[in-house]
Amino acid sequence: MSSYKRTFKRSTKRAVSTMLVTAMCLSGGAAVFAEEAQSTAVTTSTASALLFSDVSDGFWAEKHIYKLAAEGIILGDAGKFRPSDSVTQQEAITMAVRFMNLESKLGSGSGAPEEMKVNAYFKPYLELALSEKLIDKTEELSTTGASESWGAKTATREWVAKLLVRALGQEDKAKSAGSAATGFADHTSISPAARGYVNVAVQLELTKGVEGNRFDPLGKVTRAQLATFLSRGSEYVTPGYSNVYEGIVTELTDSKLTLFTNGQLKSFALDNRSVYFTKDSEAKSSRTAIQLYTKVLVVDKIGSAAYVEVRDANQQLEKTEGTLLKKLSDNRLLMLVNNNSIEYTYDSSTSFLDQNGNAISVDSLTEDSTIIVQRETFTSAKKPVIIQVKSGVVNKSGTGTVDLVNVSDKTIRIKDDATGAIETYNYDDTSILIYQNQLLGGAAELQAGAAVTYTVKNSVFTRLEVTKAMERIVKGTLLSVEGSTLLSFTNSAGKAEIKALAAKPVVVINGIADATLGDLIADVKGGDQVELTISPDEQVTKIIVTGRQTELLTDLSVVNYEPKYKALMVVDSANKVHAFTVDDKTKAEYNSTTPTLTGVESLLTKGRKINVTHIGDRVLEIQVFYKYEGTYVSTDTAAKKVSILLPSGKTVAIPYQGTAPSIELYGKTSATIADLKAGDPVTAILSANQDTLQTLAIRKTVQFEISSVNTSNSRIQASSNGVTDNFYVDKATLLNDAGAAITVSSLQAGQTVNVTFSGRTADSLQVVKLTLGKVTAVDASSVTVKSFSGTPEVHSIANGVKVIRGTSVTSGTATLTTSDHVELRKDVDGTLLIKVLNSLERKFQRYDSINNDILVYRSTIQDDNYRFAVTSNLYIHQGDTTLTVQSLKDNDKIVLYFSGDKLVEVEKQ
Repeated sequence: MSSYKRTFKRSTKRAVSTMLVTAMCLSGGAAVFAEEAQSTAVTTSTASALLFSDVSDGFWAEKHIYKLAAEGIILGDAGKFRPSDSVTQQEAITMAVRFMNLESKLGSGSGAPEEMKVNAYFKPYLELALSEKLIDKTEELSTTGASESWGAKTATREWVAKLLVRALGQEDKAKSAGSAATGFADHTSISPAARGYVNVAVQLELTKGVEGNRFDPLGKVTRAQLATFLSRGSEYVTPGYSNVYEGIVTELTDSKLTLFTNGQLKSFALDNRSVYFTKDSEAKSSRTAIQLYTKVLVVDKIGSAAYVEVRDANQQLEKTEGTLLKKLSDNRLLMLVNNNSIEYTYDSSTSFLDQNGNAISVDSLTEDSTIIVQRETFTSAKKPVIIQVKSGVVNKSGTGTVDLVNVSDKTIRIKDDATGAIETYNYDDTSILIYQNQLLGGAAELQAGAAVTYTVKNSVFTRLEVTKAMERIVKGTLLSVEGSTLLSFTNSAGKAEIKALAAKPVVVINGIADATLGDLIADVKGGDQVELTISPDEQVTKIIVTGRQTELLTDLSVVNYEPKYKALMVVDSANKVHAFTVDDKTKAEYNSTTPTLTGVESLLTKGRKINVTHIGDRVLEIQVFYKYEGTYVSTDTAAKKVSILLPSGKTVAIPYQGTAPSIELYGKTSATIADLKAGDPVTAILSANQDTLQTLAIRKTVQFEISSVNTSNSRIQASSNGVTDNFYVDKATLLNDAGAAITVSSLQAGQTVNVTFSGRTADSLQVVKLTLGKVTAVDASSVTVKSFSGTPEVHSIANGVKVIRGTSVTSGTATLTTSDHVELRKDVDGTLLIKVLNSLERKFQRYDSINNDILVYRSTIQDDNYRFAVTSNLYIHQGDTTLTVQSLKDNDKIVLYFSGDKLVEVEKQ
């Protein structure tokens, strides 16, 4: 690709004094257009062109300012760029002429029309802009008053759009597009003669609309905006700047970059003035974004790369895979590729790599190895630049450190001590893996960082021995737990092992929050399947239960219980007899808040209904049957029986005493049988003799927002539909939004929870998942939201949907738009609830780090809504880029979004 050409030579006719340049810079009108008065001025500008003190890191237009400054189109004034200053018409045409690289055509300016008043410095530019048809004299004078200075007029958005489109040679397109609607809400405010130019400028993405889908045709254009417009315009023209090069990276170090451009190599120094960007991002990048053999644009400043932009991150290489047949003389390799013999010639710049990416010599290549040859595609020679072994035969012994174990691929990655190279080899069933003179249970017990000695034959580990104590993970079956000191288990090889327990080992059991050693099931015949973390000093520090082999028998009747021998005989519903042994570790459950083994033993009388959880003949838990859970069918008041359909499909009729059964329903103090309807979930609590109905508790799920949590007595204050209540959750199963067990201390004010009550007792509580984000699509079956994490989430509306906007609640999605920021959750019945977040547009003032508040400028003197608390999960961003609160600057335009009174999102405009 031909390089851009740029002529910096100035005609002595147009030379201006240093004093004049300084005066113009300080006037606030021409700083970015100041000419280099002398050679010394050029040097000074070059040294500071990319160091504008008022263009901070992350500034929205920094990429374009840096680029144009490096190209010499804009210059600073005493280290400042003044990005927010408005641009005058005479300044704009000067930039356009420089952008088009037309300065070599500048004349004396004597042909500039006197009626188009400009400062003397700008007359040559005005003269050239008219001759190049960037502006039309008649057109310009028609909009300029007799007493106005044409050059000093502030450039408007529609005027700049016209200038840009003409500078890019797109005027014919603009004329064709003149009758097309612009699509902006203020379309009629755009001058008819400018509409085609606006259409083209928008199509080329040189400019966009402003807030409220307006173009704002008479709005002012700032220096930063004009720099951005021109920079984006460079995608459509080739001005030919002499200091801009585009090519392929052939050499890259911390201090040097070499491009293959225009059939030759061109090198540039990289230093602390070099800035890095990529084509598709506005954000500043780093040198690591540049890779060998990728396409890059460089703007040269006296041998240094002032501006570097990655244009195509794909390496311009083609890969060929084949088998090495022979190494020939004269730097040639003979390879078999797709059954054809092909020769490749390499040179001193060709890199040779092993299968792990480590540098090797060409002599290390072995015949019959699979080789990948990567050749450059940017010259006719297509020279091999990388030759890498894909697979070859390796036989070696050494010492090193385990870097990664991949059980699925059966590979172990080692960092070799001798070479520092990272090498990967396979292992198989014959590989010997040893630690402390014992065989490991498998490669999964190896941990990254373990020091090893190893032997590899035919690229497979034959022996690997851990030489330094390491943490490891073993799997097995739990045999016994001796107090808090010892644990025994059967390992994956079937061998019994005994390990000491750490002082406070972590126990993880799915469904049990804050599990302890007492929750483990150890048994010779069927203990818990566990994953044990064993420390370097051979202590068990963590126990994860991965499986349980217990069996639950329900609907049993006690035949006999002998306390002396702790022998229990029962019969199931099929009249099959079972015999079990109870021990001190057997758990009990019956209608008591403090159940004990002694207490349950007194209830094991003949005919008593129980459930038993067991391993073999060992009883792990006895549940004395005291309730039925199912759905309500009907009540026979004459026979005084309540019928309930059990989950098994069986219907039971439970007698009650008195004139009516006792009914409990959350939210109603005096519930009656009339409050029940067929299909309602219920819990029937039986009398002590299991023969009559004591209480019929209706199961009801209510969605609350937690107000406060009292962890000391497991009591929660929460509100639902404007009603606040207090209730205990000490007997409830507590789950997070993913269904994992949690404790009361995990609950927080502000969380939304679903609480299921059995009567007036909370049986379970689950945190409701909330999704915050922006609506990106709505159709008849779903709503798609881009969440704060950046991940699109599709939410089905098959079970119904309600949209809450302020105090208005509507069914369906007709009122939802793709500009809405929302909070989504599901109601207890599965209805999708979409709350549109309230928003507030303000200008950022400062961050109060002491009180952790964001302060914004008030809309009026009476406005008291200007301070907002910053929470740990507040999402602050600009587009898809997440920001910190400290990165916000004074006068930044922001939109604040609220869920209720809580600030949840800040969007920088």
